[in-house]
Amino acid sequence: MSPAFANQQVKVTSNTTVKRVFDIVFASLVTLLLLSWLIPLIAAIIKLDSKGPVFFKQLRTGKDGVPFYCFKFRSMYINADADHKQASRNDSRITKIGAFMRKTSIDELPQFINVLKGEMSVVGPRPHMLQHTEVYSSAINNFMVRHTVAPGITGLAQITGHRGETKETDAMIKRVNADIHYLQNWSFALDMKIVWLTVYQAVKGSENAF
Repeated sequence: MSPAFANQQVKVTSNTTVKRVFDIVFASLVTLLLLSWLIPLIAAIIKLDSKGPVFFKQLRTGKDGVPFYCFKFRSMYINADADHKQASRNDSRITKIGAFMRKTSIDELPQFINVLKGEMSVVGPRPHMLQHTEVYSSAINNFMVRHTVAPGITGLAQITGHRGETKETDAMIKRVNADIHYLQNWSFALDMKIVWLTVYQAVKGSENAF
């Protein structure tokens, strides 16, 4: 990491307490007021829709490059490609209820459990599969800078259109640039804006969510 970036990143690292307090309060409210009744409902629908577990957990790269199990509602049929192949538009692996959950980002809600465990933040760079971290860390300068903070359920890259499948390296570069811009310009107000826009896009539906 360059000295210049290290200085710019102080805004995030010096406010980890503020972020963590918000994470705990917000994730606790979501768990008590939403997940407490939504998980049983979604679980029943998933079970009726296809065979397999309710939750899908996958090793992803966390803060400082440490892997952790990221939780999601299962949105695909059981398949051998889940841990190395990204979802694509009209992906035959996606279940009927899975398509709806992915479009509205409902499948990501169990990650509030990761937030309460301290493995994720509400807002931050999205965590990638270990294979993608290995590939892109060699191909993109400063890729690992995004791992100097806890990964987020949502982030600046996601609300600015850089979510979904990354078929080309250029698409990942744009995502990384957005993540670094977030780290350099972090503020509590920015986190609140990202949370609000995430909710808005979830209700509206994103064309890059599939």
